[in-house]
Amino acid sequence: MPTPVPVYVYSQDPLTQAGLTAGLRSRPEIEVVFECGLDRAAVAVVAADDMSASSVSTVRAIQRNGCPKVVMVLGCLDDEAVLAAVEAGASGMLRRAEASPERLVEAVCAAARGEATLASDLLGRLLEQVGRAQRQILGPRGLSLRSLSDREVEVLRLIADGMDTAEVANRLAYSERTVKNVLYGVTSRLQLRNRTHAVAFAVRQGLI
Repeated sequence: MPTPVPVYVYSQDPLTQAGLTAGLRSRPEIEVVFECGLDRAAVAVVAADDMSASSVSTVRAIQRNGCPKVVMVLGCLDDEAVLAAVEAGASGMLRRAEASPERLVEAVCAAARGEATLASDLLGRLLEQVGRAQRQILGPRGLSLRSLSDREVEVLRLIADGMDTAEVANRLAYSERTVKNVLYGVTSRLQLRNRTHAVAFAVRQGLI
């Protein structure tokens, strides 16, 4: 039998927390842990009425304390709540009315595997919003949903081809200072050690 997934359950409502805990504890796939074992939990289940600022703070506090995967169970799960949960780093989202023990266990196990859970009707709308952000906000600024801008990718591609700063500047008609600023921006923003590390990062991400 596979090793049970250690799960921490949190809700400001004691009755909700007790109900979720009881439902999960009865399943052999799950091992419920308490707050003192939060750093051992692979997934946290957080129940709330909506994705308020307090809910976002709860998710981030749980992640800071050693549990990176969070599944939200929300009374109100609309487009705005989905975006807030995604920005907070939630791995899965369920409507409270749909959170049967079976569905919740599926979402928890998916999160433990590094997969996301979201209702199909909300997934379509989320993708529409992501596409709209790319077209209307990021695109006109030369940015993308990737972690690097087109200019940054262009510079790193030439560095990967073996060019030094002067050669990159000459090829792209930039000043050497601009090339250095681009490289510094990439390494500092993404917390990379140097330009070689930045090139390796871009390769791993499939950007060059």
